[in-house]
Amino acid sequence: MEEMEEELKCPVCGSFYREPIILPCSHNLCQACARNILVQTPESESPQSRRASGSGVSDYDYLDLDKMSLYSEADSGYGSYGGFASAPTTPCQKSPNGVRVFPPAMPPPATHLSPALAPVPRNSCITCPQCHRSLILDDRGLRGFPKNRVLEGVIDRYQQSKAAALKCQLCEKAPKEATVMCEQCDVFYCDPCRLRCHPPRGPLAKHRLVPPAQGRVSRRLSPRKVSTCTDHELENHSMYCVQCKMPVCYQCLEEGKHSSHEVKALGAMWKLHKSQLSQALNGLSDRAKEAKEFLVQLRNMVQQIQENSVEFEACLVAQCDALIDALNRRKAQLLARVNKEHEHKLKVVRDQISHCTVKLRQTTGLMEYCLEVIKENDPSGFLQISDALIRRVHLTEDQWGKGTLTPRMTTDFDLSLDNSPLLQSIHQLDFVQVKASSPVPATPILQLEECCTHNNSATLSWKQPPLSTVPADGYILELDDGNGGQFREVYVGKETMCTVDGLHFNSTYNARVKAFNKTGVSPYSKTLVLQTSEGCNFETQSAPYSQLVDIKKLLAVAWFAFDPGSAHSDIILSNDNLTVTCSSYDDRVVLGKTGFSKGVHYWELTVDRYDNHPDPAFGVARMDVMKDVMLGKDDKAWAITEGGITKGATIGVLLDLNRKNLTFFINDEQQGPIAFDNVEGLFFPAVSLNRNVQVTLHTGLAVPDFYSSRASIA
Repeated sequence: MEEMEEELKCPVCGSFYREPIILPCSHNLCQACARNILVQTPESESPQSRRASGSGVSDYDYLDLDKMSLYSEADSGYGSYGGFASAPTTPCQKSPNGVRVFPPAMPPPATHLSPALAPVPRNSCITCPQCHRSLILDDRGLRGFPKNRVLEGVIDRYQQSKAAALKCQLCEKAPKEATVMCEQCDVFYCDPCRLRCHPPRGPLAKHRLVPPAQGRVSRRLSPRKVSTCTDHELENHSMYCVQCKMPVCYQCLEEGKHSSHEVKALGAMWKLHKSQLSQALNGLSDRAKEAKEFLVQLRNMVQQIQENSVEFEACLVAQCDALIDALNRRKAQLLARVNKEHEHKLKVVRDQISHCTVKLRQTTGLMEYCLEVIKENDPSGFLQISDALIRRVHLTEDQWGKGTLTPRMTTDFDLSLDNSPLLQSIHQLDFVQVKASSPVPATPILQLEECCTHNNSATLSWKQPPLSTVPADGYILELDDGNGGQFREVYVGKETMCTVDGLHFNSTYNARVKAFNKTGVSPYSKTLVLQTSEGCNFETQSAPYSQLVDIKKLLAVAWFAFDPGSAHSDIILSNDNLTVTCSSYDDRVVLGKTGFSKGVHYWELTVDRYDNHPDPAFGVARMDVMKDVMLGKDDKAWAITEGGITKGATIGVLLDLNRKNLTFFINDEQQGPIAFDNVEGLFFPAVSLNRNVQVTLHTGLAVPDFYSSRASIA
């Protein structure tokens, strides 16, 4: 109902319609508002002059828009008569609904008559504020327009359905609560507006003021007005003219205005048009439903954009941090080289200082000794050692002259860091072109050299083509029944190798694989023919051969990891998404990347940390399981939560979708016969834990021997 309110408001005053009239363009106006936007036209444009000239074809003549323009396409804010120099321009205003309206050039003369009875200026023109079609009124003026009684009734019901307090109808800004209603004016007033607009004096003193609630009741109990003919106000509508598309009375028919027109009963046409409107509403209802679904899609896009933005920002920060880490590591390496060069220079200089110090001490000692020898007065004794001393002095002098006094090392560092290429690369660091919608992945290629069979098992390996640029989200491996029958899926996941057990001995199987991503599925690969062994290695063969193996019990060995995309935001993954813990004290759920709907599957989880007796849960769940409660608290998960789980424990989960049951193991001991049965659908490995627990996932495991033997014999 609230969404309908705009349909019930006048485009001129913005309030609910009061005495609405229907224009020939099918739009509505309050009768008072229609009078307010009347514009007087030149004499030559009157209906009488048009009919006199033979150009008039109806009582309401639309103006020639080439001559008269009351609406500016350039949104200039002014409407004016084009082609008439004497016609004054009229300012263009906007109603509270935002519709452009054209008030009269001159205010209407004061009158005490009602809008319907007040005289209309001669040759008046009215322009629809919504479609901007203009027409000239005839002698009847506004009385020539039919009154929209249906719209009045809808407005009355709408106002009665609103249980909120009645508001004053004359407050300009925020309407106050009404205190009285004038039965004669049919207006709700607050105290300030009543004193200002409805003083208790003069003719208004005879008006009867009642409480708002009583006024609402009186409105509701007032008799419904009957629609009368616009030409004969005392006659009610009784027939409908199909050509004129309007109700008429008997007097209109007797006068011959519709003599050649097809006329039908009013009630029959009423039912027919109601049926047509209902059918049209069905189509509109479908469009409205599609619009609501589209809005939901857009709101989901807003959430997805926010999530993608957070993920992209995290990726960007991680990439920049990786660059910073690499730069810091290189910085440490370069600093180590500088320190090495520093130590080398210091060692060389210090060695030279030590060598020169020893040499200088020896030279100084020789010089002091020679000076003391020169002081001796014994010629024969002096001559005995003088030759040797002279040779020593010359030899020592020669030793100082062979580069001894030249530094062996410069003080400058012979290293120069060229960082300009790196700085240029940093400045050029930018996002690559926005990725377009990716096509389907290329057809996978089976790697024949790695595909083989052993006994009744087959191992298949495949890869993407070397030049393929479209990534694949996963692969689907299909095998037939070994007898040329239909293919069936035996593996769905991201791994490129799979071992299928439980095949028939001495049988020929056809295998094929295809890739998929969000866009679609690739074509199938070439079909590979596999031949299983002729005999079996079972120790006992008391059961018939047909009971030993069954193609419906294919045992697929799958490799998978935890899925960070479906995990709760508090989940912390590591070890290539094989080890999981949590940052919250509350239980949080994480699922595996691979879902199973067929076959027998087995995986294990080891408890790496187990503090303060938490309650981890292990099992399977559907994709829409609740992620913020313990696994198994809703009807979307099946799990084990207790029974010997400690640090170092190994929990095995056996999902047999052929027999539709779920079994758990702790440290290779089965926990009861069968934990859950009647398990059908698509299931994902699941774990719930808090910050006191850390577990590691182990996949690609074969089904326990005793179970596969029991399954084959069962």
